[in-house]
Amino acid sequence: MSLYPGTETESRIPMAALLRLCTEIFQACRMSRGDAALLAESLVMADARGVHSHGVLRVPDYVDKLLVGGVDPQGRPRVVREAAGAIVVDGGNSMGQIGSAFAMHRAMERARETGIALAAVRGSNHCGTMAYFVMMALEADMIGVAATNALPTMAPWGGIDKILGINPLGVAIPAGEEPPIVYDAAFSASSHGKIRVYKQKGFPIPEGWAFDAQGRPTTDPALAIDGLLQPIGGYKGTGLAVVFGVLSTLLAGASFGTELGNMVDGPRAGADGHFYLAVKVGAFVDVGTFKARVDGVVRQIRESRPAPGFARAYAPGELEAETEREHRAHGIPLNAETLAGVRQAAGRVGVSASALPSA
Repeated sequence: MSLYPGTETESRIPMAALLRLCTEIFQACRMSRGDAALLAESLVMADARGVHSHGVLRVPDYVDKLLVGGVDPQGRPRVVREAAGAIVVDGGNSMGQIGSAFAMHRAMERARETGIALAAVRGSNHCGTMAYFVMMALEADMIGVAATNALPTMAPWGGIDKILGINPLGVAIPAGEEPPIVYDAAFSASSHGKIRVYKQKGFPIPEGWAFDAQGRPTTDPALAIDGLLQPIGGYKGTGLAVVFGVLSTLLAGASFGTELGNMVDGPRAGADGHFYLAVKVGAFVDVGTFKARVDGVVRQIRESRPAPGFARAYAPGELEAETEREHRAHGIPLNAETLAGVRQAAGRVGVSASALPSA
C-alpha cells in the first residue's frame, strides 16, 4: 500500500540499510553520529510511512545545505528564554530536525511538571515531516502539536503573488489498542515535495493541487512547481496558513513569509521557525480512560459506511501506520530518480552506496 501511484515498479530498499547509508552520508558532512542518525531517521521514517515528499528524496538538498548552503552541521540548539510552560529555543543554525527534536523533548520535559508546554524555535532550518516530532510525545502519554513556517508557495486568497508558506500542522494523539491519531498536513492541497515525486514518476498531479504562474489551475507537475500551490478550502486554507505561520515564527523571532526567502534562491540559512506543544493527558483526565475513548473514535471512523469508490474510511494516520508495517516487512519502494539522488549525494561526500541497487 502506498500514498503514490507506480510503487509496484520501484526498487525495494530495506529500512535498516537505507538508514545506515543516510547516516553515513550526513556524518561525512561533519555532523555528529547522533545528529546524523536522527536526521537520517526522520527521512527514512517519512518514506516508511509513505510520505515520500519528505523522505530520502531530500538527501541531495540536505547535503547541499550542509556543505555549501550555510547550515552549521555542528550547530547546537539551546534554550534562550523560559517561563513556566513557555520556552524559546535557538536552533543554532543546525539542521531543522536537530533543533526540533531538542525543542520537542524540552516541551515534554516541562509538560511533565506544568501539564502543558510550548517551545517556540528560531535560528533553525527545514525540519521535514511534522509527524516525526509530534509522535515523540506518544510514548509519554502526551499529545504532540507542531507547526512550521515554509517558503512562500501560495498566494493570499484573491491574489497571485507568492507570499504565503503552506506552513504545515502536525498533531499526534495517543490511543490504547488502536493506532494513534496522527495528522500531518499543510494548508495547501499538496506540497512541492509531493509534486516533485509525481514529476519524477511522470504522472499528472490531481486536479485542485496547483495553479500555474498566472493563477490558472494545472495538472502538469512542471508548471505546478513554477506556479502556485492551491490552498485547502479556499480562503480558509490561506487564513490558517497565516495563523500558523505567525505562531511558528513571531513568538520566537523567526522569519515569516517572504522574510524566509523564495523558491528560486532558497531559504536564508538559520531563518526558519517552528513551535512544538506537549500536552500531558494525565493532567486533564485518566490516561486509560482517554486512550479507550480515542480507540472508540478510531473504530467509529473505521466502521462507518464507505462512500462509492472507497473500500473503507481511515482515521488520520491509520493508512500511514499500515504502510509503515508493510514497508518494514518488505522494504521501502523508491523510484529511480530518488535513488540516483542518494547515490550522487553519497559520491559527493565519498560514501559507498553499495547498499542501493545499481543504476
